[in-house]
Amino acid sequence: MHNAHDPKVLPIRDGVSPSCVVLPSQGGGLLIDFLAERLPAVAREDWLRRLALREVVDEHGRAADAGTAFAPGLRYYYYRELQAEPPIPFEAEVLHRDAHLLVADKPHFLPVVPAGKYLQQTLLVRLKREFDLPELSPIHRIDRDTAGLVVFSVQRATRGIYQALFRDRAIHKTYEAVAPWREDVVFPRTHESRMEESGHFFRMHEVAGTPNTRTHMQVLEQHGRWARYRLEPESGKRHQLRVHMAALGLPLWGDGFYPEVHDMPEGDYSRPLQLLARSLAFTDPLDGQSRRFDSRRQLLPLTDL
Repeated sequence: MHNAHDPKVLPIRDGVSPSCVVLPSQGGGLLIDFLAERLPAVAREDWLRRLALREVVDEHGRAADAGTAFAPGLRYYYYRELQAEPPIPFEAEVLHRDAHLLVADKPHFLPVVPAGKYLQQTLLVRLKREFDLPELSPIHRIDRDTAGLVVFSVQRATRGIYQALFRDRAIHKTYEAVAPWREDVVFPRTHESRMEESGHFFRMHEVAGTPNTRTHMQVLEQHGRWARYRLEPESGKRHQLRVHMAALGLPLWGDGFYPEVHDMPEGDYSRPLQLLARSLAFTDPLDGQSRRFDSRRQLLPLTDL
């Protein structure tokens, strides 16, 4: 199952592109039986309701119904729905928008793309809806917990050109973070390690082996037990900055994943992770212009901690 958008089949609805499921090359019986078994998060009764509303459509634009037979290899499109999505009471700011790129300054707690219990309450869907941009797609992502800059491709035609900037590490990214201060950890420093998935939830961990992550670190200011750090990742592994700082015994303020998992109750916004995607700089591959974007958001003052 993956997101796909083909306006000839199903249009974007309320900012949400249709999802797609491909029927296996082997199988028989009725389509409804396959859907109910393969995608059990949607109840059989709900699939029947969607079929009756002609909201399950094949790649040729034909709407299925309760009696449609299983057809090996055929693609079907449908809308993902959530019955009770928790509202997120924070708004992003759009810092830049042209024919090819949109740069948003994201608040803490707002997911970038739909996943789990979030669909409408995501940065991507909000922006698609607000600006009527059906081909909008993030070129990179930051965690729901992280605030700051996210770059989106506006049109599919030039998306790969900009994606290559991130793939080839041709974008200079800087982050700010608030974490403990320790006299025995010397800065500036560069932290390298090999990071892999830990198999526990979405957490990553450091393992022995050839490094596949690198972060340059320096102290911007220090007050009492806390300090503000500038972090410049050369690589882009999930949770890289959080793992690297925790490995130094300097877990970020408000981190609910590292070094231990501390689940926050739904709707509790009292401890935003003190990590901010502060700036992005690159040479635009289309016109050769130097571009730089800076977040207008601020982390907590050290004197408030």
